[in-house]
Amino acid sequence: MEEIDIILETAKEQMQASIKHLEKELLKIRAGRANPAMLSSVKVDYYGSQTPLAQVSNISTPDARTLQVQPWEKGLIADIEKAILNSNLGLNPQNNGEVVMINIPALTEERRKDLAKQAKAEAEHARVGIRNARKEANDEIKAIDGISEDFQKDGEARVQAITDSFVKKIDEVYEKKEAEIMHV
Repeated sequence: MEEIDIILETAKEQMQASIKHLEKELLKIRAGRANPAMLSSVKVDYYGSQTPLAQVSNISTPDARTLQVQPWEKGLIADIEKAILNSNLGLNPQNNGEVVMINIPALTEERRKDLAKQAKAEAEHARVGIRNARKEANDEIKAIDGISEDFQKDGEARVQAITDSFVKKIDEVYEKKEAEIMHV
């Protein structure tokens, strides 16, 4: 039935959005390596408005343990340092008058375990999003007028198969991130 195919396509899109959101959130969890996404939540006071750091500077990683922030305007260096310090990321910025350098400290075992728990919580949020999409799809299939019980059961089985594949993807993404975090 065409209606079921449309419902399944919508559910797939919602589940794919959950995966994308999970990947974006996991980028913010540092695994001992420098990543420009670590600074994605930092906002700088730029002419009176809170502006994302990436919109007022170039963020790069010269090596695995260093982030380099090069502002478009040199006058912003002090504001960028202040914003990074106030962001509660546990980073200590230093500037040389041209760029802001941030050395990423090695993670302790305890901190690695905390970050792994945080990653697991994000994965669980993604699973909840996928289960919600499954529930919506099943409710929409049940609401179709004049659908036979066989078509309904078939539609629900297809929704479950899609759900299982997306939950498996979440598990793979989480396991990869956990291994990255726990790797010394």
